[in-house]
Amino acid sequence: MSETRWLDDSEQRIWRTYLLGAAELLERLDQALRPYQLSLNEYSILVCLSEGPDQRLRMSELADAVHQSRSRLTHTIARMETARLVQRTASRSDRRGVWAELTPTGMALLEKSAPAHVESVRRHFIDPAGAKDWEALGRVFESLLDTPREDGTMAPRRFTLVAPTPTAEPDDDCDDCPQPDPQPAPETGRLSVGGD
Repeated sequence: MSETRWLDDSEQRIWRTYLLGAAELLERLDQALRPYQLSLNEYSILVCLSEGPDQRLRMSELADAVHQSRSRLTHTIARMETARLVQRTASRSDRRGVWAELTPTGMALLEKSAPAHVESVRRHFIDPAGAKDWEALGRVFESLLDTPREDGTMAPRRFTLVAPTPTAEPDDDCDDCPQPDPQPAPETGRLSVGGD
């Protein structure tokens, strides 16, 4: 076993500042969503579903996208289903597959809560960093995502928008995007949210 590379005083200070800051940031982002009776996890689920083909994703894909265990996601989706924000449907091509689908009520709540969430992200995360530090932060986390986990696997690279963008066009060239079961196009228009 190799010798432990202990953190020096500077590294220790920055690491602990990161832990405290990350916890505080998540609490502030969560707090901004409380008037809408949404948690940050629930908001993330709504955003991911709004970006999915036909505003739905397989439960397994959604779990990866929001970095939740499947059992925890199942409980969260059950609560959101009770509130009529999402619905679950069985896959027609794979009897074992289950889809989570955004409802019109869920989409309406997402559109209503998005401005408060975006303002909170800007106020508590982007603006305090400044352009130079913001770019450095991006490089740090790009490097993290480019580094294999302990088991040799790579972290999923599913980027989601902070909020739905009515003017964004869906990315039809995405080879890695999940493909839904064939079904008729919905009669009502959907809010398109694609990548940056």
